Amino acid sequence: MASCNGNIHQEGIEKREPTPLEKHVMFFDIDKNGIIYPWETFQGFRKIGSGIFLSIFASFFINFGLSRKTRPGKWPSLIFPIEVKNIKFAKHGSDSGVYDSEGRFVHEKFEEIFKKHARSNGNALTGQELDELLKANREPNDRKGCIAALSEWKILYFLCKDKHGLLGKETIRAVYDGSLFDQMAKEHQSKKKKATSSS
Repeated sequence: MASCNGNIHQEGIEKREPTPLEKHVMFFDIDKNGIIYPWETFQGFRKIGSGIFLSIFASFFINFGLSRKTRPGKWPSLIFPIEVKNIKFAKHGSDSGVYDSEGRFVHEKFEEIFKKHARSNGNALTGQELDELLKANREPNDRKGCIAALSEWKILYFLCKDKHGLLGKETIRAVYDGSLFDQMAKEHQSKKKKATSSS
């Protein structure tokens, strides 16, 4: 009877669904232990097709910038781990507001990006429109937030713009819901296989 009660108790424990913001970074948690180290960030960027230089820069910039914020009450670590469950604490200013304070997706804010800034194509942003978005979101005296927002959007634009220089709405949505990086990794792996088979 005790073991039955124990099983019922265990089955009754609800496993919390990750927030969209957590899903956004979980791709880089290579060993799925809830912690992202710089070498995992590097591996993640390589998996989606980034060059070595960008992958090194991203692994340092991202982990250095986010580690301490996601480890409240803990001593700083020289290996700069990021705790996925606390990624909401790493939200910065001067952003789009598409994630709320708990890391949830705010549909109205997402649509607002395109209503306000996607003038040449209602479902995509040009490089110039992206610059205007960054300028519009800039908060006074928020240098760190501005740098973080600029880096995130510029890397996304560099990696994901199409041949016409457009960053598509569905691509941006996939960033926010956490599915983009898996898609990019599969596409990169497919390209590598084709290149290997044709050589």
